[in-house]
Amino acid sequence: MNTPPAQAASLFDHLLELRNRLLRAILAVLIVFCCLVYFAQDIYQFVAQPLLSAMPEGSQMIATDVASPFFAPFKLTLVISLFVAMPFVLYQIWSFVAPGLYKSEKRLVAPLMFGSTLLFYSGIAFAYFLVFPVVFAFFTSVAPEGVVIATDISSYLDFILKLFFAFGAAFEIPIAIILMCWTGITTPDSLREKRAYVVVGAFVIGMLLTPPDIISQTMLAVPMLLLFEVGIIIASFYHKEDEDESINVKENENENEK
Repeated sequence: MNTPPAQAASLFDHLLELRNRLLRAILAVLIVFCCLVYFAQDIYQFVAQPLLSAMPEGSQMIATDVASPFFAPFKLTLVISLFVAMPFVLYQIWSFVAPGLYKSEKRLVAPLMFGSTLLFYSGIAFAYFLVFPVVFAFFTSVAPEGVVIATDISSYLDFILKLFFAFGAAFEIPIAIILMCWTGITTPDSLREKRAYVVVGAFVIGMLLTPPDIISQTMLAVPMLLLFEVGIIIASFYHKEDEDESINVKENENENEK
């Protein structure tokens, strides 16, 4: 069956719009990167500060690969550029999907996108300011006698980026719960009944997403449980509003029939 010309043109327009939005998002990341690349060494020094502060006096980080002193700060700056440009990237996503949404959906999606960005940044800040000092202090304190602590800069970068993404994603739990309740996949009451399973799941996820130490696992699992409760509370309001709107629609239909 041949595709009607109108549908083919519409599909082409959507693909063209998607391409333009993606190019704008990539361009925004590149612009931020160009602005930050000059400070790549300073950015890495700032991100490495929690480990350097916890290391014994006289210790320092090392580079086991010849190109690590260049590529590690370069890679970190690129990731930071993506983080900084994230609001604009999300705006491009929003601009692409907004025309296909109903008015009530637009009213919900816009604050969700803003909230998801804020929560992602909060997760990264929580990891840097609260988790890193505790975890690195623990690691350096349990080093066997005679072992010199000299962390490779590339290994450290991989470690902290993993934690950044883990905590950033974990802090999105309220958004995920609201979306699941909004789309009818589940309800706040059903989630409350599964609270015991969620506690176990939070610690399992903490074990999978963080290094194999109980401290970072717990410091990820506890915020996840708190955010789970916050998500249920917020979803309850949205769920109630949806029920009220459904009741009003049914009442209007009954009145029209009469």
